[in-house]
Amino acid sequence: MDQYTMQDPTKMYADKKPGEQYLPGPGTDAEMAENVRADHGEETYRGSGRLEGRKALITGGDSGIGAAVAIAYAREGADVAIVHLPEEREDADRIVGIIRDAGRTAVDIPGDLKDPAFARAAVQTAVEGLGGLDIVVNNAGKQQNTDSILDISDEEFDETFKTNAYATFWITKAAVPHLPPGSAIINTTSIQAYAPSPTLVDYAATKAVVNNLAKGLAAQLAPKGIRVNAVAPGPIWTPLQPAGGQPPEDLPTVGEGTYLGRWGQPAELAPAYVFLASNESSYVVGETLHVDGGMPTP
Repeated sequence: MDQYTMQDPTKMYADKKPGEQYLPGPGTDAEMAENVRADHGEETYRGSGRLEGRKALITGGDSGIGAAVAIAYAREGADVAIVHLPEEREDADRIVGIIRDAGRTAVDIPGDLKDPAFARAAVQTAVEGLGGLDIVVNNAGKQQNTDSILDISDEEFDETFKTNAYATFWITKAAVPHLPPGSAIINTTSIQAYAPSPTLVDYAATKAVVNNLAKGLAAQLAPKGIRVNAVAPGPIWTPLQPAGGQPPEDLPTVGEGTYLGRWGQPAELAPAYVFLASNESSYVVGETLHVDGGMPTP
């Protein structure tokens, strides 16, 4: 069974219903309850050469959506560099191994994207390690639920914006001089950019920034032959969710608000990123592709 196998989407992942769980720090896939660990497509994603010879940089590529995209890109023929926090080493090592098992070059870049110097250096490391760069996926994110704006500290607000919005700016600015015509930049925005939850006001605001940045840059960079687009996930089961992204008691029911009535899995996002990176989407510019299980947006 792979991503091309016809299935009833309402019944997929019926065995991966999360219970209450809390992960300290940024959260890792290795720490998640074994029976509900996220599906990154490790056993199911089948490549078909759609990104043969391409060179991709993915932030937050150690777990969740970024890991699924890294696996898909490698199996489609791309060499891949992933950026991750040092404390996410165990997850990163596993994804690097999967990339190499696909016969592709993997570049491992640990560090904190809240540091602009590191963000810029990460791009240079990717370019040197991959021998060039033509796909950038701005995906790393920080999400913490908070009931009241009165409880969001200045430091927390600053960290969320630096991780989600500023890092996207820093990475993109450093990458553009290296990107040849035909390159693609893909930002991970969110349903939160369109329908913000009252407990995620700071996170939602950053995703609105990232979404708008993609649309503005699409107009600016299209004449250079560089396409910029975004993907807007809905509720996707990743370590970010039990690591404070949602209240633990809400985890079992969050996905029920979608038309499909369940959480999405990272593996279900990867094909969207493959499409937007490949030349199949050559006439798709400034688009936000919603992968949310059915959540109406403006």
